[in-house]
Amino acid sequence: MLASLPLRLCLAPVLIPQAVAVRRRALVLPEPRGARRGIAGSGPVLRLLIAGDSSAAGVGVAHQADALSGQLVAALGHRFTVHWQLEARTGDTTADTLARLSDLEPAPFDVAVTALGVNDVTHQVPAARFRARQAALATLLRNRFGIRAQWRAGLPPMHRFPLLPRPLRDVLGAQAGVLDRVLAHASEPGLYHLPFDETRLDPAMMARDGFHPGAALYTLWAQDLAAAITAHGVPR
Repeated sequence: MLASLPLRLCLAPVLIPQAVAVRRRALVLPEPRGARRGIAGSGPVLRLLIAGDSSAAGVGVAHQADALSGQLVAALGHRFTVHWQLEARTGDTTADTLARLSDLEPAPFDVAVTALGVNDVTHQVPAARFRARQAALATLLRNRFGIRAQWRAGLPPMHRFPLLPRPLRDVLGAQAGVLDRVLAHASEPGLYHLPFDETRLDPAMMARDGFHPGAALYTLWAQDLAAAITAHGVPR
């Protein structure tokens, strides 16, 4: 209901000023410093590509070691020699990531982790277009980079983001739920959806901007992804 276009149009006189006010007062955090590619761990080789938006880039912590990439590589490094690369940028939508990866030189990877959707919500991308762009991204990852297994991170419950006022947070949360269901329904062998565990979204575990994960949330997210990837093995 809250994600429907007619209702959003009715609420526009309230939602638009709220969105403008949020943009004006939002604390802009930088992407963390640190390496965006490398080799770590021991065991069978796992070639890992991480791509997406500011959450994939690690906004909310000061160093990549505490971000998703660093913590995921560290967790996987107990079982694998991880050859990893991070391709993520603040503000990227699915379309932006699709264009970004299309410009990269082809290189072989085994597994991809993608974190996308929040900016598609804030850019009001319709569900059908989001579905098509996500499908195009999955095809690109398979054909250009040889990906055998892609893990799509589920969208977070935006209706619980401390930065957002009501009713804006409720509407964006409903839209995030719609796009998350798109990812869940598209799951198939080799294309997996890892839902966000809403019970873990304690505001105290978020970054000081009230919008991005803090180190504790990145840790839990990385642990969940590492467990899922390890349980499925390294595709060849």
